[in-house]
Amino acid sequence: MRVATDIGGTFTDLVYVNENGEIGVAKSSTTPPNFEKGVLDVIRKSGIDQKQLSMFIHGTTVIINALTERKGAKTGLVTTKGFRDVLEIARGNRPDLFNVNYRKPEPFVERHLRLEVEERLDYKGRVLTSLEREDVRRCVEHFKKEGVEAIAVSYLHAYANPEHEQQTAAWIKELWPDVKVTISSDIAQEWREYERTNTTVLNAYVQPAATSYINRLESELKAESGVENRYIMQSNGGTTTFDSAKETPISMVESGPVAGIFGAAVLGEMIGEENIIAFDIGGTTAKCSLIENGEVKVSTDYYIERDNRHAGYPIKTPVVDIVEIGNGGGSIAWIDQAGSLKVGPQSAGAYPGPIAYGQGGTEPTTTDANLLTGRLSAKNFDYEVDLEAVGAAVQSKIGERFGMTAEEAALGIIRIANSNMLNALKLISIRKGHNPQDFTLLAFGGGGSMHAPALALELGVKKVVVPIASPVFSAWGMLLTDLRHDYIKTYIKRMDELTEETINAAWKSIEDQALAQFEGEAMPADRVEFHRFADMRYLGQEHTVKVPVDADKWTEDSKQRAIRDFHALHEKNYTFKLEEAQTEIVNLHVTAFGKVEKPQIKKQIKEGTLEDALKEERAVYFEEDGWVQTNVYDRELLPTNATVQGPAVIEEKAAVTLIYKQQNLHADEYGNLIIVKEEN
Repeated sequence: MRVATDIGGTFTDLVYVNENGEIGVAKSSTTPPNFEKGVLDVIRKSGIDQKQLSMFIHGTTVIINALTERKGAKTGLVTTKGFRDVLEIARGNRPDLFNVNYRKPEPFVERHLRLEVEERLDYKGRVLTSLEREDVRRCVEHFKKEGVEAIAVSYLHAYANPEHEQQTAAWIKELWPDVKVTISSDIAQEWREYERTNTTVLNAYVQPAATSYINRLESELKAESGVENRYIMQSNGGTTTFDSAKETPISMVESGPVAGIFGAAVLGEMIGEENIIAFDIGGTTAKCSLIENGEVKVSTDYYIERDNRHAGYPIKTPVVDIVEIGNGGGSIAWIDQAGSLKVGPQSAGAYPGPIAYGQGGTEPTTTDANLLTGRLSAKNFDYEVDLEAVGAAVQSKIGERFGMTAEEAALGIIRIANSNMLNALKLISIRKGHNPQDFTLLAFGGGGSMHAPALALELGVKKVVVPIASPVFSAWGMLLTDLRHDYIKTYIKRMDELTEETINAAWKSIEDQALAQFEGEAMPADRVEFHRFADMRYLGQEHTVKVPVDADKWTEDSKQRAIRDFHALHEKNYTFKLEEAQTEIVNLHVTAFGKVEKPQIKKQIKEGTLEDALKEERAVYFEEDGWVQTNVYDRELLPTNATVQGPAVIEEKAAVTLIYKQQNLHADEYGNLIIVKEEN
């Protein structure tokens, strides 16, 4: 039996699959700050025999929480003389150009904890000034006095030659064995001094907390189940071992959300949908990502806390291209100083939660609004719901300000939340040159199926898929992932000067490094698969385009094919190409997959009639039609391929699907719900 668990802001989800391909799910409340307790709670709640576990896969928000809440370790930075303030200088391309009160992001390391040493490499990695042990000793003594818990080391041009950083780490460990040390050449072998240094600092900042959390979880799992194969989801869409995750915890910054995106790509392949907009609505946030031709887009241009007013903090590790906004089931509705209704980004979280939970929440949320409009039923909550208290709170906090009834105010909350989500969907589709009508919207998470049909009508998407295990789909995606490591190395070479011998030697060097890492994780070489990419640009440009290239030994034909593909991708991304211009490689990127045997998902052909699945008829408040008597069906009893005409509500444990009068729905042979708009 394989189990995957995913910690969200509000709930911790679990999916298991047994040797027969049968799937089971469970859900329980997230338990900050002791997140491992929520994991153990949901395992017990699922009722599985823990002694039968053969594999455990985990996604966590511990890293992103430590960063956004500033609850990491006290960190010191050792850097090359003259580069102490690279974190302070940052970048000049600030997002809010005309704001005279704009302030740069505060570095995670204060200036008195940023120390310099006399060492220097040139851009080719040649030593100009040697590293001195006395300089390192002086830094360690200072950090000890200041109570530092983790040290980041980032030297100029260390991506070209890591020797000085490795020697520094060795000396620090001799002088102070207990401190955590992160060197930039282990985290990011790409150029761009600020981004590389910041990524190294953030890894050091979260490493003690991540190590402590993983150790606690590992200890509890060993005690209760003894499962040996333990993996953690990374931001690149693959998994890694617990031990590797302790060394580079920054690779888990989007650990939970990306599993759902990867799962969407796998499910798309199963049902013949290559172009997908994956859309995940949880209790706290809504996340979306675009999958084109079955490919999940991965980038190293990732930022945390970045918006139209703040520059955020760059993280130079591979992360699935994802847009995230603070709109989920627990998002709080409020009125700003100008008198406008807003929803999110503040969330009621797991505790006290929405008013409907009866756990002390006093602010109306999206969940409360869906309850008042009949989309959710009070009978399906784990708590005793006081519907009158929910209505009174929405009326007093929102309705009275606009002269509305509680139901009208609740519908207003839903429409604002939908508008926020629609903007996020446009960011990853229309604004990147994609037509949403060419894509299928795959909606999951506790609130995905509730909001997606309305968003599809607005966006022009013709088909919506609500997958099996949709409330816990991110955990489902983890069950189908492979071990994955990305190796990105700056390698600046003009294509007209590139020889077959040099490029093949470079590819082999990176792939040998990957094989050595997989060997340490007990993954045999014959189960490792390589995918290669080259970051390319026209000579004189600043930024690059990622080009898939041959995974075999390069020949002259391979080189010319890469150049042709670059021209085509450059035109797609930037609307023009310069076929006569010289091109160059900037980075080599190897994605290495350690192939894990995956469970086979069984088809679920269900007999019966729609009458068998009909639970009740209840009034639901719709945007244009007001209160409408609406059929409510049990998803578990829906017969395969039977058509449900909208408006209708499909209920399952922990999620609800709402379809409109222009739409109809059926369950396919895997148990997915397929929603299509009727042709006029």
